[in-house]
Amino acid sequence: MLFDFSVADTSAEDALIQAAPLREDVKHRWSVDSEYGRLTDVLVSPPPHLEIMPCNSVAVDALARGLECCAETAERQHEALIDALRKEGVRCATVPATEKLPDLSFTRDAVLMTPWGLLALRPGAEHRRAEVEHVVAHARGWGVPYLGAIETGIIEGGDVCFLRPGLVAIGWSGERTSKEGALALKHVFESRGWQAILTHFDSYFLHLDTLFTMIDAKRAVACIEALDPAFIGQVKALGIEILPVTPFEVQRLGTNLLSLGERRILSSADNVRINMELMRLGYRVIAVDIDQFTRCGGGVHCLTQPLARMPG
Repeated sequence: MLFDFSVADTSAEDALIQAAPLREDVKHRWSVDSEYGRLTDVLVSPPPHLEIMPCNSVAVDALARGLECCAETAERQHEALIDALRKEGVRCATVPATEKLPDLSFTRDAVLMTPWGLLALRPGAEHRRAEVEHVVAHARGWGVPYLGAIETGIIEGGDVCFLRPGLVAIGWSGERTSKEGALALKHVFESRGWQAILTHFDSYFLHLDTLFTMIDAKRAVACIEALDPAFIGQVKALGIEILPVTPFEVQRLGTNLLSLGERRILSSADNVRINMELMRLGYRVIAVDIDQFTRCGGGVHCLTQPLARMPG
């Protein structure tokens, strides 16, 4: 659907951070059908209440090593992330923080932008379930079309990957996304003419996007050792080349990258080897320091929920 979009139409609280002036007469399309079409709009949320919640293996390990999360540092890092996005021409729609939702900055999980509108999901982590209503209310206030909600099972957005327009991969571990929830989302896509691939992985790895991320139409970054060989076979059969990462790099959110389109990749500054390899392959890597978030178990992919991409 096409919508008239104007900065003046948004409230002060829900103001969209603009990368560049937008003409009043420009039609704006809210839709996502790939992981690599040029990103124009993304949903973010500041982290003043960020905590290391012991709800995933990375966070548990961080706590065991005595690490803490500094909200002040996290806010500076998040502002730098937004600045990097804005410099690349991406508009950032900000959902206000609330003390009751410490993980709200990881906007990838509570909702999913589809080709047909925003879909409310059902987080498996109990402390994250209230995020859904909070995010949806603000997004609808901006005029983002609302598709509906998943009503069975549990499912989080980090387990969803658009392999290409018309084909989606849905991961499930049984902890953050259940098979029932994955099947419910599969039905949403298949009822609209898409195909869906389901793949199971060990819950130790939290989400599919900690193991597998598309960076352009023909290449993905993945930890092959931790993924189902049948899924890897399906991916390769699609003509998608895999850039491998190690299990150690997975623990540092090495596959948790965000494609901005046009061979631009947003990545963590800690992903030194992976970033160098991406640059060798001809990508422009925008590296940001997000160590306060990675110790919580999330990377740049987790911190961003695309609201609009150019067709992939």
